[in-house]
Amino acid sequence: MSTLVFTSGARAAAPSVDDAAVLPAAQRAWRTAALAMLSVRVIQGFIYWGGGSRRFIYAPAKLNPDAPTWMANKFQTAMPGALFGTDHLISFMLHHFWLLYAGVILFSAAELIVGAMLMAGALTRVAALVSMGFSVLLLAMFGWQGATCIDEWTMAACNLAMGATLLLGGSGAYSIDNVLLRRNHALSDNTWFRWMSGSLPLPLSDITFRNLALVVLGSVLVFDIGTYSYYRGSVVTPFHGGPVSPTKHHLSLSEARLLPDGSVRFHVYLDAGTPEAPVHVVAVDLLDATNQPVAHYDAVALSALPKAAFANDYAYNKFAPGPFGIRAAMGAAATVTLPQPASGAAPQARFIRLTDVDGRAFSAPLDDKP
Repeated sequence: MSTLVFTSGARAAAPSVDDAAVLPAAQRAWRTAALAMLSVRVIQGFIYWGGGSRRFIYAPAKLNPDAPTWMANKFQTAMPGALFGTDHLISFMLHHFWLLYAGVILFSAAELIVGAMLMAGALTRVAALVSMGFSVLLLAMFGWQGATCIDEWTMAACNLAMGATLLLGGSGAYSIDNVLLRRNHALSDNTWFRWMSGSLPLPLSDITFRNLALVVLGSVLVFDIGTYSYYRGSVVTPFHGGPVSPTKHHLSLSEARLLPDGSVRFHVYLDAGTPEAPVHVVAVDLLDATNQPVAHYDAVALSALPKAAFANDYAYNKFAPGPFGIRAAMGAAATVTLPQPASGAAPQARFIRLTDVDGRAFSAPLDDKP
């Protein structure tokens, strides 16, 4: 299939690739751009097709709720740093399995279909617009993650720019859009077809198209550079590690209470760090008003806790006893109940402190009201 070019009201196919020299200058420029963008369209399509095909064909365990690679675990790891309220959306879905499962299936199917459409050049501008929506959603959810750099941001930011380019430029060469035009020349005068497909320029004047292109560019710049600045600075502010660290685990403690029977209950949320490794809490201390320890739980005592001591908020990534104390995967949240310390009740305790395997400590005040 050669590049197909029409002018407004045209009824004949463009000359073949070998006849490019006889094309008017404007049509030759459009043909050149169509061929130049071919790799962008195919790879953009392959990226999304690959995401869907992995789940449906090559790694179906990702869609199996009983498998450790079930996609819900991935979503939960993204929750602490997700933007624009998508953290609340993820949390809601994690609490409603039917919605979560349907969402994963539909999103994966949409990725598969849109990717195939882009690779084939079928209704290319529609597919490109949907791919831009995917990029925005994925950047908002996962953009903060990356151990050595913000890997997820880089992928989504590039995909957003690629989708914007295809939205404006269309499919051009070697596409199903071309086949449709060759079989039905009247489609060249169909405004809706030209907005949805991609073998012809958009039905706009040069000035209007330029303005549209600048608006699209501005939107992509604001979104990509704005989120980068939020995550890492390095635009108008110095570099920073981000509001949520993708490398260092952080535990947020709340609702800590000293119960009448001498036991201790608290809520803990692993809200920063890498999903590639769990956090290990190796010690818990109860502190008095001067921050001096009055009770201590070591790694052996924490490892011996029963599973019933952990009331996890979510059914996927969880807090649980591990070989080195308490272990939790990224995004886990739970209410933990510790038994009365071996040294006896500690009514003078005013704070609780958790220490992880890297020596980082996290504390919260204790309330003596049950």
